[in-house]
Amino acid sequence: MREVVFLLEEESAKVLIEGIITKIRGNDNKEPQCKYIVFEGKRDLQKKLFKKLNGYCNQEAVFIIMQDQDSEDCNRLKQKLDTICKQSNKCNYKIRILCRELESWYLADLEAIEKAFGVSGIVQKQRKKKFRNPDELGNPAYELKKLIPGYQKIMSAREIAPFID
Repeated sequence: MREVVFLLEEESAKVLIEGIITKIRGNDNKEPQCKYIVFEGKRDLQKKLFKKLNGYCNQEAVFIIMQDQDSEDCNRLKQKLDTICKQSNKCNYKIRILCRELESWYLADLEAIEKAFGVSGIVQKQRKKKFRNPDELGNPAYELKKLIPGYQKIMSAREIAPFID
């Protein structure tokens, strides 16, 4: 059976991806099925990735590895993950590095944040220089906390996912 396996750095990424997949699929739960393997941070993902890939039995599985860039060099980080994947002999994988953090995705769609939390005036900030290219923000999570009082990673991912475009 064809399936897509997401290997994710943290729980909030799982919540967001589940929400996006649900939005795309609607009520259609046909193949491919999605599975999520969530790690306890960047180091845990890198440490256990080989074992998870190598031990996965479904030969039709497609793997998507997602990790925050944080302050690392994007190309080096992707190369490091690619080396691990190649050693596992799994050839059907994609590596996606999130520029800085997952929160950069949210900041790229301030309309989704405004709808999710019912806070008016947020979408207008998209015209400001710092929100036009959220990948350049040094600390996207901090910027989100300023926009959304009481911001929490998992809860916010759940709220934003249905609205993200």
